[in-house]
Amino acid sequence: MTFQKIAIKDLSFNPFRKISQEWFLITAGEAIESCNTMTASWGSLGHLWKKDVVTVFIRPQRHTKTIINQQSYFTLSFFGKEQKKALSFLGKVSGKDVPDKISQANLHPVKLEEGIAFEEAAMVFVVKKIYHDRIKPENFLVEGISEAIYPEQDYHEIFVAEIEAVYLKSE
Repeated sequence: MTFQKIAIKDLSFNPFRKISQEWFLITAGEAIESCNTMTASWGSLGHLWKKDVVTVFIRPQRHTKTIINQQSYFTLSFFGKEQKKALSFLGKVSGKDVPDKISQANLHPVKLEEGIAFEEAAMVFVVKKIYHDRIKPENFLVEGISEAIYPEQDYHEIFVAEIEAVYLKSE
């Protein structure tokens, strides 16, 4: 199994379904042996600051965020429906507590440019961080979001990253 690098303009998928319903993995780390990954269902794709970007939201206590803070690059890996169980597992288990969670999910990490992805992925974005901030409760313009989503006040951190490469699985 290999990946084929494509131009971002050649992508054709529904980002709303892909992100919120099918989910994806955010993976950080420079080496296969020390990478960590987490499942995400919040994010966006777009054009900002004259760049094609992704925006991801990560709670401060996530182990993957600690690694992202130390690196310039991370990846987003998107899968087919056959990997939904693995993504569900990876969303519930921390790499701090279960260091071999990737192998337990039966996924196989591979190096792609400056990031780590997975052989089983259908599509991978290699991205470089360009902005980081934290959601601030005083900036909510609609009542109830902070209380409903953040009862522990563990507000997501926002990472905007430039999409440097897109890969599709090729058989």
